[in-house]
Amino acid sequence: MFFVVFIVGAGFAQAITPLVAAANEQNDQVQVRRVTRMGLWLSILYGVIVMLPFFWAEDILIAIGQAPIVAAEAHLYLQIVIWGMIPTLLVMALKSFLVALEHTAFILWATVGTAVLNGLVNYALIFGNWGAPELGIEGAAIASVMVNLLSVALLVGYIRRKLPRYELFRNFHRPDSEIMRRVYLLGWPIGLTSLAEGGLFSASAIMMGWIGPIELAAHGIAIQLASLTFMVHIGFSQAATVRAGRALGRRDEQGLRRGGITAIGLSAIYAAVTSAIFLLIPGLLVSVFIDPAEPDRLRLIEIGVLLVMIAGLFQLVDGLQVVVLGLLRGVQDTTVPMVMAAFSYWGVGLPASYLLAFHWGLGGVGIWLGLVLGLLVAAMLLMSRFWGRSVRITPAQG
Repeated sequence: MFFVVFIVGAGFAQAITPLVAAANEQNDQVQVRRVTRMGLWLSILYGVIVMLPFFWAEDILIAIGQAPIVAAEAHLYLQIVIWGMIPTLLVMALKSFLVALEHTAFILWATVGTAVLNGLVNYALIFGNWGAPELGIEGAAIASVMVNLLSVALLVGYIRRKLPRYELFRNFHRPDSEIMRRVYLLGWPIGLTSLAEGGLFSASAIMMGWIGPIELAAHGIAIQLASLTFMVHIGFSQAATVRAGRALGRRDEQGLRRGGITAIGLSAIYAAVTSAIFLLIPGLLVSVFIDPAEPDRLRLIEIGVLLVMIAGLFQLVDGLQVVVLGLLRGVQDTTVPMVMAAFSYWGVGLPASYLLAFHWGLGGVGIWLGLVLGLLVAAMLLMSRFWGRSVRITPAQG
């Protein structure tokens, strides 16, 4: 529940990046401040609104068919972790501001540091180590909230110290309806696009569960491997957003084209390398995740190898579509790409997965081939949108 709500709200934070990149390229520090302030405002307002249903989480979970004991445990966790919703969204918004200004090294080290800290605090509070109380799942929730609050403090401190010229928190209380509307209109399609893609993979896991537990476990391994390598494509996508936003800010169509070619090219080269690894040593990759004493080890490796090999093809199209989405966001084009992506994921990918798996008897392989097809269609539609329309910029006058 928390992740679904967060991923939609994160769209408002992500909308900050292209708007700030364009404004900063024009040396408009006031606009940079206004955009970021309203992005933070929207994150806070969204967080307050979505927190309310979580206070009735147990009743909601029981109503949708969860066992009462499961609903009660989840309720305890959610009553605590929901207080981290606003800090988590603020972290995303502040990181988006820093990404737009290309202050990415600090983001990397801050993310690594807080991830390590989160693990240590979890270890202490969940299991009662180092003199801490043993709180179980509630300890995990407390750790999450604590680390997110610390992350906000770290980011605010860095911005105030390293980027004082933007006066980011000056007149923070002052509303700006025009800019808020721009951030909102750019951000909500980003959030829904992310939700549509995340929902596709959740649905694929459900279908894998229909086939059997071994297939579901193999699917989990393939997803973990694909997700690990996908993180680099997300980095390329964010860089593409910034470069496209800067080109838009200076009305530089040729610069936008060069940036698009570079981002897509780098993503393709990286995808080719990771795809080759997935295709050449799938057995080794899968075996890392499986206990040698697992009774179904051989069957799990057999299925996992097939899925990881398909994940090699998956890398090529998934990397391409996410980078082009980044380029489109950079030129502030998000609504039509959202429709294209949602159609590709749910109108093509999911039905294809179901038909290939259950009507044509391909099982788990069919589900993954359907995912590849959906992402391929998304990549083609988004590419046509970017190169056919969004890449055109009217040159600046004078």
